[in-house]
Amino acid sequence: MGEWLEVTVAETVRWNDGLYSLRFDAPLPAFKAGQFVRVGLDIDGERVARPYSLVNAPTETPHEIYFNVVPEGPLSPRLARLVPGDTLFVNTTVTGTMTMERAPEHRYLWLFATGTALGPFLSILKTDAPWARAERVVLCHSVRRASDLAYGETIRQLQSRHGDRFAFVPVVTREDHPGALHERIPAGLASGEIEKRVGLELRAEDAHVMLCGNSDMIEAVQQVLKERGLRRHRRREPGHITVEKYH
Repeated sequence: MGEWLEVTVAETVRWNDGLYSLRFDAPLPAFKAGQFVRVGLDIDGERVARPYSLVNAPTETPHEIYFNVVPEGPLSPRLARLVPGDTLFVNTTVTGTMTMERAPEHRYLWLFATGTALGPFLSILKTDAPWARAERVVLCHSVRRASDLAYGETIRQLQSRHGDRFAFVPVVTREDHPGALHERIPAGLASGEIEKRVGLELRAEDAHVMLCGNSDMIEAVQQVLKERGLRRHRRREPGHITVEKYH
């Protein structure tokens, strides 16, 4: 189960009233991009912890998590109030299957995220692995409001570094926003609008798809892709879709 480390906060980033990133220094063991850790605080004599994906690549420090504040939750509001120099607890077990090492061979990599599930994809995209394996990478990030579109500078750096090999499709579902798709990811796939925007067809013959985020999106996208012949990827039954549910 690993051991708990008491670590120091390096920086807190407030994206909006309910969306934060927390950076901290911690001697974590080697991990794979896309994996997660358990982060916690001692509250009323009890250690309360939750799993959070690491946004930083394995070679980057400090470590970083990206999270929504759940107003009635015991942990996230307190994490959001931490400032540099404060301490928190991080478990040394780093785990998770949303990694490139587990993905089968593919020509095109499609990444679909909702909300803070963008985090593990940024960790992956900051490594060499996806670019060594795929000709093109498509990242589609769906949020409710434009203010939830975080990490814009990181995405611009990826676009600058990889040029036409990288396509980013922002999706904002509850308001109009310039340049963003105004329909949910499953609808955007069913209508063909996402593929039209990137100039690439999502096909079973040459694609691998990673889905990370809320259960509704994941189930609906899998249904759309099933009709195209794509199926869940498993160790004993190779397929086209890797999944990690956030809630």
